[in-house]
Amino acid sequence: MKIKCWGLLAALLMAGMSINIVFADEPTTNVKDPYEIFNRAMFHFNDIFDRVVLKPAGTVYNAIIPKPLAKGFTNFFRNIDTIPTVANDLLQLNFYQASNDAWRLGINSTIGIGGIFDFAKDMGLQPNSEDLGLTFARWGYENSNYLVFPFLGPSTVRDVVAWPINYYYLTIYPRINPVRTRYILYSASVVVWRADMLRHEEVFEQVSIDKYAFMRDAYMQRRHYLIERNKKLLDPALRNTVSPT
Repeated sequence: MKIKCWGLLAALLMAGMSINIVFADEPTTNVKDPYEIFNRAMFHFNDIFDRVVLKPAGTVYNAIIPKPLAKGFTNFFRNIDTIPTVANDLLQLNFYQASNDAWRLGINSTIGIGGIFDFAKDMGLQPNSEDLGLTFARWGYENSNYLVFPFLGPSTVRDVVAWPINYYYLTIYPRINPVRTRYILYSASVVVWRADMLRHEEVFEQVSIDKYAFMRDAYMQRRHYLIERNKKLLDPALRNTVSPT
């Protein structure tokens, strides 16, 4: 079953890449959404899943977990995510940022008790987040069509292709055993993330006439910002102009 599922996923990814080639790339500032009918259907599916599963879980989490403890959990999972961040820094040949992120990982994993306390930030080492999609962009694959994937949410063809590689080869989760513990930990990270996002819920509901378009534009603008930010971080003359992630 697992092999068949991966075969299906691979077929979907290859189909997405083929479709992306058919549609000519436009400037990065333009949102390219040639699969809008499919994307809106997936957005609706993900929205239902969020309202039925994720949002209630995040709401209960915020109700029963004291804020100081919740902050510790957020820091803990952010620290875990620093591992693929350092790996992607190196893949991008951004040794300056890799040094910053490696120090953050080392300090918070030790004196920060596994990342529960973010002492590195207090020392001036700002949080950073990198993934293989940003690495692909650094390698030249900057422009990519918008794609909403089931459960994964707003993305691009480039980022969907990059996600499983990033997860299986660069994150710590596949190396956690037994498997049950791995999935419990990963599921907990999703709940913590959703609980943290609830504070933006009211803004999303108020400003968004077309929630799909709002989410699409926000995601693409954010990715464009991160791609341009990474370029500046490689230039010593521009590093001081970059704001923290």
